[in-house]
Amino acid sequence: MKKDFMFTSESVTEGHPDKLCDQISDAIVDHFLQQDPYSRVIAECAVSTAIVFIAARFESNASVDFPNIARQVISQIGYDQHAFNGKTCSILTSLKELPPNGHLCFDENRLSEEEIEKIPVKNQVTVFGFACNQTSALMPLPIWLAHRLARRLTSVRLQKILTYLAPDGKTQVGVEYRDRKPYRIHSITVTASQKMASEPDLKRFLSEIREAVIDAVFVEEEIKPDDRTQFFINPDGPFITGGPSIHSGLTGRKNAIDTYGEYARQSGAALSGKDPMRIDRIGAYAARYAAKNVVAAGLASECEVQLSYSIGLSKPVSIQVETFGTGRIPDEDIAAIIERHFDFRLAGIMRQFNLRHLPSIVKGGFYRKLAAYGHVGRMDIGLPWELTDKVNILKT
Repeated sequence: MKKDFMFTSESVTEGHPDKLCDQISDAIVDHFLQQDPYSRVIAECAVSTAIVFIAARFESNASVDFPNIARQVISQIGYDQHAFNGKTCSILTSLKELPPNGHLCFDENRLSEEEIEKIPVKNQVTVFGFACNQTSALMPLPIWLAHRLARRLTSVRLQKILTYLAPDGKTQVGVEYRDRKPYRIHSITVTASQKMASEPDLKRFLSEIREAVIDAVFVEEEIKPDDRTQFFINPDGPFITGGPSIHSGLTGRKNAIDTYGEYARQSGAALSGKDPMRIDRIGAYAARYAAKNVVAAGLASECEVQLSYSIGLSKPVSIQVETFGTGRIPDEDIAAIIERHFDFRLAGIMRQFNLRHLPSIVKGGFYRKLAAYGHVGRMDIGLPWELTDKVNILKT
């Protein structure tokens, strides 16, 4: 296994068209679950110049205004351009209401273990969870830094520190590794959209992005840019307005950004726009939970947990662990330990994380908050799968 290498990961701001679609899709999921926690819903979205298309299938007692939700999200993100804004964009919908299916309206908190065992998954998927000791959040350093830069890019816009910024933006960080440990920052790329080409001039733009975004993020980081670090700020030239008027967006197209920045594997299935009965979404959260606790317990410095599900069964048909040579005990022993101490059954995951009810508990909704800056590794919104409450059990 390669020990010395350079790895890059990218992130995007909440105004990126793909992330705009993810947020609309997850805002729809939130609205369904807030009214009816037993709702089943899959919502997908596409955006382009002046157009939003929403496709959804749902089974619910809730009443949801799809166009209004989309317009609210667009406006909240900050799109107020003539070419694309929440008030005047056209919104097309293709909605299918499914007939009631009573056996899906169970309360997992009231079920016995035997009853939970009888709740099967309705999708076939292999999901992955990963953790490593490169950051305090037990995430790979490149995606951690890329997310921090993207969040800062949004923050300086919303706080009116850099008033000329538009919502769309991208970041990328390259990290050099020695002996599989982060050694130095190889490169930093920030692509920020501007409201107009005439303001500010290039010199001021480069200086202010460097100072207000890049330097501000790395103040708190242990590994900082050095005199060999390469900086690329809008390397293609001015990026005017950005957003759907420049490039289209689609729900689920940024899976690597949602997970581990391609430093570790991910299933390829979209995470956003799905209710908690979808194992291809919540299984990824359960796998992260297990991997993070393994690393936090000191059983390995890197851990990837793979869960494979088949339609009609309640639990994974396969649980695999890979520690990339960093495990204190054999990988198969770690797999056996997590199989004993973690519940990977569909209804068990829903019960453990309270996934049907979080949209009503968390102010402003829950799932939409996941749709930008990562579904895992978040330390800002108290995600249940980011807890390390199994550490003491695993240590013994």
